[in-house]
Amino acid sequence: MPHFETHGGPLPAEEPWRVLRGMVRAKRGEDLHALLETLSPGEIARALTRLNDEDSQQLLELLEPEEAADLVEELTDAQGSDLIEELPRDTAAAIVGEMESHHRADILGEMDHDDAEAILRKMNPEEADDARKLLGYEEDTAGGIMVTEFVAYGQQALVSEVLRDLRENAERYADYGVQYVYVRSARGTLVGVVRMRDLLLSASNKALNEIMVVNPLSVVAETTLEELTQFFDRFSFWVAPVVDGDGRMLGVARRADAEEAIGEEHEKTFLRFSGIIGGEELRSMPLGERTVRRLRWLGLNMVLSVIAASVILLHEETIEEYIYLVFFMPIILNMSGCSGNQAVAVSIRELTLGLVKPKDYLIVLGKELALGAANGVVLGVLLGLVGYLINGGALGLLIGAAFALNTMIAVSLGGLIPLVLRRFKLDPALGAPPILTTLTDMCGLLIVLTLARLAIDAGLLETL
Repeated sequence: MPHFETHGGPLPAEEPWRVLRGMVRAKRGEDLHALLETLSPGEIARALTRLNDEDSQQLLELLEPEEAADLVEELTDAQGSDLIEELPRDTAAAIVGEMESHHRADILGEMDHDDAEAILRKMNPEEADDARKLLGYEEDTAGGIMVTEFVAYGQQALVSEVLRDLRENAERYADYGVQYVYVRSARGTLVGVVRMRDLLLSASNKALNEIMVVNPLSVVAETTLEELTQFFDRFSFWVAPVVDGDGRMLGVARRADAEEAIGEEHEKTFLRFSGIIGGEELRSMPLGERTVRRLRWLGLNMVLSVIAASVILLHEETIEEYIYLVFFMPIILNMSGCSGNQAVAVSIRELTLGLVKPKDYLIVLGKELALGAANGVVLGVLLGLVGYLINGGALGLLIGAAFALNTMIAVSLGGLIPLVLRRFKLDPALGAPPILTTLTDMCGLLIVLTLARLAIDAGLLETL
């Protein structure tokens, strides 16, 4: 267990969260600062989840706003917003005001609208207006992840003037991560960019328009994360200027932020596949909130499962007459579901990469039908052989045909459902799996039981 040094000497070897809690309750602000300097972001997040609401609130109030802002920025947006919401509005506004622009928007975006507005009203009006603008962008766009802290000058500004401004405001610009100086027209249109190296090596009496890169590459605020990632893959830039439809510069999107946002999107997709559909879930959240988040998914799946299972009730007599069907039905449903989910995954990936659009359904259907037919025939023959060994050729033919047909249906649905959901602006990662499962189960049961009923009535299968 690590030891921590404070102005009173080394602390005992304890869990960091216990030490943190003791300092908070003793209101030892200086020691808190020293302790937080020794902890990694992960340790800080873990410690905060073990503090109760009162201790967490007291912790932020004991820290300087800038230090509290740095701490909150290390947490997930859900954790950070929960902590900020519990603070007095003046304290919350002071902390949020010290955050980087996109972190500020992320934290406020997690809050209820009324709570966020109450904090914004207590903030510096300019910062509040900036935050409101950022909140207006979709979170999965360049505008949603951009920062509005950047350095820009007019075209006629001299190198000497720019360098003097950078030196005089070095403390403020240090947080900007300045790598480029942007050049704007009188209307605010982005017209050029100057690399810091060129700025430092140019004659002091030169104007920026003499040394700038003219008409630099940029992205619009509505650029999606996928498109932004492709932009950074194509060009070796660390940042990209973000402009509006008229070319006016709004902010800069950083490569690191884009990669982090893409990672978060993938994590959310994984959570949705796992049944967590209300956004981020942490065990530190209230029990009621976590219960509702999970029940939304479980309730939907229960309804869909009842619908699929109702097919069995309609063919109860067939199952009773030919019990071998009970052995094969789960195999057909499971394998068809696996095939369908493979098609779902491919469609979602191609939609994400922009390789297909919802209007390309005929192309997707044709390719999936061909693949489904090939896989269905191969695996259908194998499963049909099992049926033949169990109870003769009629059963083998029935099972093989049912498997092949349901596989074709499953992959076709798996390929098309994500396109349909995207067409109606719904999340394919959330909606496709339960819809696919229900439809393939229903189709599989109907195909197997209907073919069995026909075979029994024709005397091809002997009832047991």
